[in-house]
Amino acid sequence: MLAPDIASPLSSGDRIDRLIAEHRAGHGLARPFYFDPEIFERDMTRVFFRHWHCLAHESVIPNPNDFELFRLGREQVILTRAGDGSVHAMLNVCRHRGAEVCTKAKGNAKAFVCPYHAWTYGNDGTLKAARLMPKNFRREDHGLRKLHVRVVEGLVFISFAEQPLDFSEVERLLHATCGQYGWGAAKVAHRQSYPLEANWKLAVENYVECYHCGPAHPEYSQTHALEQPLHMIEALNAAMEERTCALGIAVGSGNHWQNSAEGREAIHAFRYALYDGVKTGSQDGQPLSTLMGRFPDFDGGVTSIHLGGTSFLVCYADHGMIYRFVPMTVDTCGMELIWLVDSRAEEGRDYDLETLTWLWKVTTDEDKAIIEHTARGVVSRFFVPGPIAPMESNELRYIQWYLDEISRS
Repeated sequence: MLAPDIASPLSSGDRIDRLIAEHRAGHGLARPFYFDPEIFERDMTRVFFRHWHCLAHESVIPNPNDFELFRLGREQVILTRAGDGSVHAMLNVCRHRGAEVCTKAKGNAKAFVCPYHAWTYGNDGTLKAARLMPKNFRREDHGLRKLHVRVVEGLVFISFAEQPLDFSEVERLLHATCGQYGWGAAKVAHRQSYPLEANWKLAVENYVECYHCGPAHPEYSQTHALEQPLHMIEALNAAMEERTCALGIAVGSGNHWQNSAEGREAIHAFRYALYDGVKTGSQDGQPLSTLMGRFPDFDGGVTSIHLGGTSFLVCYADHGMIYRFVPMTVDTCGMELIWLVDSRAEEGRDYDLETLTWLWKVTTDEDKAIIEHTARGVVSRFFVPGPIAPMESNELRYIQWYLDEISRS
């Protein structure tokens, strides 16, 4: 039986709700979820604008008055460090006629002057000047629209929501995970963006499961035991935890993956082993940079963190990875990879950039091809989603979480 087409006499909301109700438990999403513009708009409203997102590591704006402009779908966010060191995030939309007030990708500025009518905003978003406005005009009522910001272990998170989801569970778990790896004292070694011709959910679904790792990522699978079913790596995981404890480190883990019904953000942190003799995520398993945080030696393990539906973190003893997924249009999205190293590490002395980035560049090139192959397939009128495999349990959980979120107004 064919999946339902998007043409329907039902209202948009009723039609989407019907598709959600018709979802077959234990299976993937039906085809309209990947190409229907109205579902995409609901995704943005009920998922993207409701949840927290990792925007960057704060080391991208190290100095007072530094700024960087981020594009997230149709929205533009200015991330700034004000003169007093505080971090702010604002929409790049003038409060007068809507022009972009920040016209450079990054830089250092105490103020942003709208190129249209010269309204001038401080780098904390306050309106400093609005030429020729009447005497009763209140500048304090017309600052740039500010987003909620949290900085935890060097990571900058933003929320577009008027009332953001409670972040306390996330903050505690990030201290127990990224905090042990010294991310608060890290710096960005490299960033790379990948434009994808695919709906954003295809990119995230691919990331959260490793059922595809064996056939699709031979390089990753040579070093990372996650490419095996859980019951086959239990002994490796136990040995990893024993090594971690012997080093005097207590790296946290925890499962707070929940929908937003009770007003809390979702986070899940888990640990898994590298194969015997492998120290880190590199081509040959050997160290890539200086040790970070509390690690006096390599424990042969990885900590993986899923957060809020679009942000994913990978912690090794000598470097870290941030994965950011950004919906752009119904059939395009962006994926940014950010490599972190200890702030004292120097390129050319402590790490080689090409060697540091090799594994995840190779893996992401492979993922881009896989995701775009899938995007071209799922729009087929004859596509009907099949059953989710046991190794795709995180994807199954993600799909149910997503459906719960877009069901809630």
